[in-house]
Amino acid sequence: MTIKEKIEFLREELSQHNYNYYVLDNATISDYEFDIKLKELEKLEEENPEFFDANSPTKRVGGGITKNFETVTHKNRMYSLDNSYSKEDLLDWEKRVQKNLGTTEIEYTCELKYDGASINLTYENGKFVSAVTRGDGFQGDDVSTNIRTIRSIPLSMKGDFLSDFEMRGEIILPLEGFHKMNEERISNGEEAYRNPRNTASGSLKLQDSAEVAKRPLDCLLYQVVTNERKYKTHFENLKEARRIGFKIPETIALAKSIEEVLEFVNKWDEKRHDLPYETDGVVIKVNALQQQEELGYTSKAPRWAIAYKFKAEQVTTVLNEITYQVGRTGAITPVANLEPVHLAGTTVKRASLHNADQIEKLDIRIGDTVYIEKGGEIIPKIIKVDLTKRAGNSQETIYATNCPECNSELVRTEGDAKHYCPNEFGCAPQITGRIQHFISRKAMDIDGLGGETVDLLRKEGLIKNYADLYELKEEVIIPLERMAEKSAKNMIEGIKKSKEIPFEKVLFALGIRFVGETVAKKLAKHFKSIDNLMSADLETLISVDEIGERIAQSILDFSNDPINIELIKRLKSYGVQLEVSKESLENQTDKLSGKVFVVSGVFHQMSRNELKKAIEDNGGKVSSSISKKTNFVIAGDNMGPSKLTKAQDLEIAIISEEDFIALIK
Repeated sequence: MTIKEKIEFLREELSQHNYNYYVLDNATISDYEFDIKLKELEKLEEENPEFFDANSPTKRVGGGITKNFETVTHKNRMYSLDNSYSKEDLLDWEKRVQKNLGTTEIEYTCELKYDGASINLTYENGKFVSAVTRGDGFQGDDVSTNIRTIRSIPLSMKGDFLSDFEMRGEIILPLEGFHKMNEERISNGEEAYRNPRNTASGSLKLQDSAEVAKRPLDCLLYQVVTNERKYKTHFENLKEARRIGFKIPETIALAKSIEEVLEFVNKWDEKRHDLPYETDGVVIKVNALQQQEELGYTSKAPRWAIAYKFKAEQVTTVLNEITYQVGRTGAITPVANLEPVHLAGTTVKRASLHNADQIEKLDIRIGDTVYIEKGGEIIPKIIKVDLTKRAGNSQETIYATNCPECNSELVRTEGDAKHYCPNEFGCAPQITGRIQHFISRKAMDIDGLGGETVDLLRKEGLIKNYADLYELKEEVIIPLERMAEKSAKNMIEGIKKSKEIPFEKVLFALGIRFVGETVAKKLAKHFKSIDNLMSADLETLISVDEIGERIAQSILDFSNDPINIELIKRLKSYGVQLEVSKESLENQTDKLSGKVFVVSGVFHQMSRNELKKAIEDNGGKVSSSISKKTNFVIAGDNMGPSKLTKAQDLEIAIISEEDFIALIK
């Protein structure tokens, strides 16, 4: 056996032992024997560097240092899930699915909703390539070096599967491992970690992968993302993924109806406390991949999946005080300051009261004993008041009339649930909040600049608005508290690099009320520049697809404010991208303006995403469902029969991939 053959043999043998132990929970050799073989492989690799392999079992022990986690755009967006909390919610979802598909013949999969940190694993030619956190769904952080240390994640395939694909899953910290970690920390005089989910998430961003390797992290996988159509159902995808080495929980089940789904929910609502990891609900998915494609997505979530959340844990505590927070838009949020109480793995001291109407509806008063739960098991909220424990001298809550920060009189417009501070450019939290929004990842994505630093710069009088960022100099930043030459240099570099951020993200960064990411993209695409947008009248704005009067009026208010006009003028002078780039415009036409397309089936010359982008680049609109407004259906192989029938009934033009390419050429 040659040295190369010996190295490859040991790698394959150790990978199999890893799989037996960490996935099958069935060790076939002792830890001592495993370590001896691993050391033998390490020595051979060290002596023969020409046979280096980033996915070798020796890389599982860590050692790589990641100082800065690179931000990576997801090839396929990682959507969030719509939530449901009752049988009625699930029945409503089923009706929508049946209506969109035009059939009641639908099979579902039921999977436990794992409580950890979402991850996207990319494989090419049977080898692990990269691991990226969910982030905002559009882009996340590359944590590949740390992920290689998790032994239940295969670094190479054990058999024939797919050539190029992504695996979606959840990085978790099993309860037994979490408790052992805390026992060690407490015995060392350190503070215990609060809960497994946050600890797992924080572990992924440790700079030293050797430290990550020491933590008993695991990865439970739940979705295969690929353009290949080798398998016809989601269940089959996961079954085959399990066969070749991925850790797919055995708890997944098939269901023919919502009644069967509820049987699964009820079973695991009781048994979940016996599991070795935390779960907070069940994810229900349409099983057939063809039907998933037909259903498509909303702007936030797939139409073919929904999460059923187990009933949240409730506890009682005492409301000590109501304070008020000011957001970046001036919105006032009342906050309940509570007697600390343990809830769902964390100590809760505060809860949102939402608005004046909510306080009045529940008749919440200081000194009350209140029931709290975690909404979606994330944000604590007050559910009701225990009136039997209310004091006789209890006084009704009178909502704040003035801003807690600048004392401006609060305003509340008709039909709005929130009170607002109108002192937009003089109220400290609004100033800081707008700048923090401006620099955030979804907006200008400025590295080296965080929320605390923004507040420090404002307090020191160095910035009063986001345009001031572009006038900062290293020499004025270095003397500040917790600052150093390197930090200052990174900040200035990050601000300089933000000038390359495309117009649609800059538009979102400006913080115009009601203009979120999706709306900003539509406006940027339609108006092409900030000048065109700010000179548009109400009628022109409303004529843009999905732009209503409320958003239009907000844009007009922003555009007519002298301070905002001056800020935009300054941003232009610094070189910030306030119009669509020439490169982007070169690929865009109005050939399909006013036309609505539905894309269905499997294609060969272009992927579905490429087809959709081509439609939008040429002025058309993509819809996931067929209606009277649809102009064309681009039909690929295996187009959904219900869509085909509906298109024919409505006499909508059905064209091929080749027809579409000819249309835009």
